[in-house]
Amino acid sequence: MEVALTVILLVCFFALMIGVGFYTRKHATDVNGFVLGGRGVGPWLTAFAFGTSYFSAVIFVGYAGQFGWMFGLASTWAGLGNAFIGSLLAWNILGRRTRVMTQHIDAKTMPDFFGKRFQSTPLKVAASIIVFIFLIPYTASLYNGLSSLFGLVFDIPYWVVILIMAVLTGIYVIFGGYMATAINDFIQGIIMLIGIVAVIFSVLDQNGGLLAATQKLSEVPAQGWTGGAFSSFFGPDPVFLLFVVLLTSLGTWGLPQMVGKFYAIKSENDIHKGTVISTVFAIIVAGGCYFLGGFGRLYADSDKIKWVLDAEGNKVKPLFDTIVPAMLSALPAVVIAVVIVLVLSASMSTLSSLVLTSSSTFTLDVIKPASKKEMSEKKQVTTMRIFIVFFIVVSAVIAVVKDANPEVTFIAQMMGVSWGGLAGAFLAPYLYGLYWKGVTKASTVVCFIWGTCLAITQFVISMIGVDVTTWGPFFSLMFKSSIHSGVFAMVGGLIIVPIVSVFTKADKETADEIFACFDKKYTAEVTAKERIKED
Repeated sequence: MEVALTVILLVCFFALMIGVGFYTRKHATDVNGFVLGGRGVGPWLTAFAFGTSYFSAVIFVGYAGQFGWMFGLASTWAGLGNAFIGSLLAWNILGRRTRVMTQHIDAKTMPDFFGKRFQSTPLKVAASIIVFIFLIPYTASLYNGLSSLFGLVFDIPYWVVILIMAVLTGIYVIFGGYMATAINDFIQGIIMLIGIVAVIFSVLDQNGGLLAATQKLSEVPAQGWTGGAFSSFFGPDPVFLLFVVLLTSLGTWGLPQMVGKFYAIKSENDIHKGTVISTVFAIIVAGGCYFLGGFGRLYADSDKIKWVLDAEGNKVKPLFDTIVPAMLSALPAVVIAVVIVLVLSASMSTLSSLVLTSSSTFTLDVIKPASKKEMSEKKQVTTMRIFIVFFIVVSAVIAVVKDANPEVTFIAQMMGVSWGGLAGAFLAPYLYGLYWKGVTKASTVVCFIWGTCLAITQFVISMIGVDVTTWGPFFSLMFKSSIHSGVFAMVGGLIIVPIVSVFTKADKETADEIFACFDKKYTAEVTAKERIKED
């Protein structure tokens, strides 16, 4: 019954995704249509595309399990931070100005924005290389947790799951480009909304309801607590929780696959609608995921959770990707089937966004400028499709190698620093570049170096196991984990860019021409009814 129901739902889901890809292929005949949907995507599709690109299986399975275990119900703050900082503020602060400025300078990608905003092709190429280095391992991380979830129903090898997801995502992105991604994101977003609500109610019901589950959680001891740590307002480690909220929320402001959604929205008027829709979506999905994960310690005795053991065979800490699947294992068959489709939806939507961003960036910002011959629109689109296949294959191979060889730790470490590296390099110059004419090319270069160097340093520390506690309190905190270094990279960039800009010279003439797009005044027609009132 469980297998049959899951297969039926998956077949219907896959057929719908591919059907959308074929339906939208007419929108993907030129570069503008393939990359940005012709800049004619409405607020609902854009908002859902933003949300589904934000929240993948990494959030539902990995982060919800990990931070729910660490902080208990206080991990819900991470979800609320994602909603109000990562969605509401991002749309309000970046949305309109991104839409207006990128259309004015005809920028189709984030590296293209840097190149045209600061009149520098080398800067555009450098940004493209950073995207290539850090987005590939981040893309590979999307497959994390899928094997344990599929293991609840199917007895199939992990590589088969990866292959199916990669092939089907590739088909609809290659055929339909951004529009196929946006429509499928909308469908996948609806599945995610329904799925997370169903899972939360089922897990709470399994534990006697909200009050009973919270009471059980309050009795779980933590270091320095006799009880109540995991049901408290800020949890047992509020400082680390703050770092988690900042990285997972503010970090989206510097991620090319997220900011790119504002390039494609139909008009300025749609920004407000998209803001509301995106925020509500994030409250339900992100807030729901982390809230659900907060009850993970109630399943500490489950045989479904795998543990890291010490030399004596004692349990040290759980493998976080197994916590949420353990919570779901005893749920009704229909709920498990919905969850599997939910997680596939979350993963495929983010995967499609990432590979489209990677391929378009590499084609338009590296291949095209380096080409000695003029590339036609058709050739550019064909090249992007080829690179979509390439990036999907590479990410899938990395995921399979990582799963088959757990001792190859550099892959996991690279995944951990990807988000911080991208946000640390891009967030500050992009944000200031939208609002301040005085931002200089030099400050952007310094920020690129700052963000990538911190990420690479964190990667090396994690790989060779350096004891950072001997470096002093500041540096030991900065490199305590990839989350800490990512936050320091972002915050440091926000300080570095204005300081360097003050001591270097901006191209005032270019800045004035670019910012002229915000000087246009728009008037609205007065209706006959309003004229009567005025008279």
